[in-house]
Amino acid sequence: MQNADQFWNRIAGKYAKRPISDLENYHKTLNRTKSYLKPDDHVIEVGCGTGSTALLLAPYVGSILGTDFSRSMIEIARGKAQAEGVSNAAFQTADVTKPLTLDPKPDAILAFNLLHLTKDPAAVIGNLSAPLERGGLFISKTGCLKPKRWLFGPLIKVMQLFGKAPFLNYLGVEELERLIRAAGFEILESDSYPAKGISRYIVARKV
Repeated sequence: MQNADQFWNRIAGKYAKRPISDLENYHKTLNRTKSYLKPDDHVIEVGCGTGSTALLLAPYVGSILGTDFSRSMIEIARGKAQAEGVSNAAFQTADVTKPLTLDPKPDAILAFNLLHLTKDPAAVIGNLSAPLERGGLFISKTGCLKPKRWLFGPLIKVMQLFGKAPFLNYLGVEELERLIRAAGFEILESDSYPAKGISRYIVARKV
């Protein structure tokens, strides 16, 4: 079975061309995120993929660094930034399962559609908490798949055997919120977009 970086490197080109499936709710969470960011903020987006969200947020912050462990995703993101003339966005490979060394310290760390793809989300959230100063923001959107495991689990398992799906962690909303609080955050906002969907948007502040 292929590992995670092989999977995402292989599908990077196709992923970049795929339209956002729920544009309305994507923009709702994007606008909620903008409302928490300031023009001079230094922002990190981990698991940035091909950089689409980072590039949309770039005009609203001082600088944004997008990271992903897929080299192919980062290459596409850099190309998009250059093509769009976005000068305050940078992209580099990084592994969120390892401690992050960030200089300067970020004002906010974003993790969209990432935590449910990790084997140890508690460790990842801890790694993301460490570089933040008190008052720093952690903003995430996570597929909370636990209630749907009975439906998706068997199909996903077969797809994984054939290299058609990545690893998935079947998190629940309560478990996710508990992990975020345990990493030293207070939750400012927690909601689902769409309201009855599986995607949980959480804004937390380091205390």
